Amino acid sequence: MGNPAQKRLIPKLELELFLSQMESQPSPKASLEQYTVSEAIATTMLYLATYTNGDIIGKTVIDLGCGTGRLALGASYLGAQFVVGVDIEKTAIKTASKNSEKAESKTPVQWVLADIEAVTGSFDTVLQNPPFGVQKRAADRKFLEKALEVGNVVYSLHNHPFTDKQLIRRLKANPGGLLQVEPSPFIEKFVESRHGFVKAVYAMFMTIPRMFHFHTKMKQDFVIDLYLIKKRAR
Repeated sequence: MGNPAQKRLIPKLELELFLSQMESQPSPKASLEQYTVSEAIATTMLYLATYTNGDIIGKTVIDLGCGTGRLALGASYLGAQFVVGVDIEKTAIKTASKNSEKAESKTPVQWVLADIEAVTGSFDTVLQNPPFGVQKRAADRKFLEKALEVGNVVYSLHNHPFTDKQLIRRLKANPGGLLQVEPSPFIEKFVESRHGFVKAVYAMFMTIPRMFHFHTKMKQDFVIDLYLIKKRAR
């Protein structure tokens, strides 16, 4: 019983190589903030969820705003029982489906073209890389709200709330590493108002290439925060 991925610990390098084979969004839209999560950050996020916290293997998982499917397919590769990826953008879902065929997913992955507001049901774990709200203010709030509505535990990426040069230096000195930081007071309050609590926040360093006309540099370096959020018993 069980799937092959559950029989051994998947090395981080193997997982990162697996994710690197996935196609990125061919025509990203600035309005939707369609930045593909890097292989390194996706690997770190999935590894924490899987092997530190036990929230992937044998669990039902949903990726809200799945884009081209890296987090969803990574969860499948690591041994999730069942995975759903939801995105509002047709090209993203088509690319995710193509990536799924290429990956030969070990466990079922269902792709859904829909606004996340249409999502119902209950899942053990939510993975998400929502819009940060740079182009559309508060765009990440509906993702947090839906995640706490349908999931028991949530792994969610968000923009670090301020520029911290010392933190950037520490992260640059430890590529691919995690540094635990304090949550944004706003996000913490928002989560608590939706019957959840922030268990931990981890800062990571992210670099993206110049993608849109408003990018003034060839690459953009910034800090993102990975929130581990749990739903309170009611």
